[in-house]
Amino acid sequence: MKIVLVGYMGSGKTTIGKLLAKELEISFLDLDEVIEEGLGNTVSNIFNGKGEIFFRKKEHEYLNDVLSQKNNLILSTGGGTPCYSGNMETMLALADHVFYLKISIPGLVKRLIKEKDHRPLIKNIDDGDLPEFIGKHLFERNNYYLKATHIIECDDKDPGTLVTEIQQLLG
Repeated sequence: MKIVLVGYMGSGKTTIGKLLAKELEISFLDLDEVIEEGLGNTVSNIFNGKGEIFFRKKEHEYLNDVLSQKNNLILSTGGGTPCYSGNMETMLALADHVFYLKISIPGLVKRLIKEKDHRPLIKNIDDGDLPEFIGKHLFERNNYYLKATHIIECDDKDPGTLVTEIQQLLG
């Protein structure tokens, strides 16, 4: 079984993915980590050094590779992954389930304010400007996220509850 998790940064894709993988006893992969390992550099450095177009091209290649080769895995994607290079269609075609971990703008702001130093995309944005920034991004990305096979409302739910919800949808 191949399961892909999509959603905005801070939505819990890695946390939920690792817990779910442990429950289902299958492997977990973070697409950004796969890319970093493959290219021998961090996503931030790749973005800054070679640009977003290069990164998105590589992201698409690695996504295809992972979903074409590996069996029984949970893949956590970057927040922008579904929005480029036909990636959402690739995920829907090659994975058994694509879950969108959906969180409200206030929910994301609450989570991301605590993690700003570790998030290059929002590191230099004032806390007060974060809701507008996230809202604009979600508006642009929502059409892609909403193509997922399953939409999980994540506001005010702990990771264990979300893992149980996903397992019930898996049958």
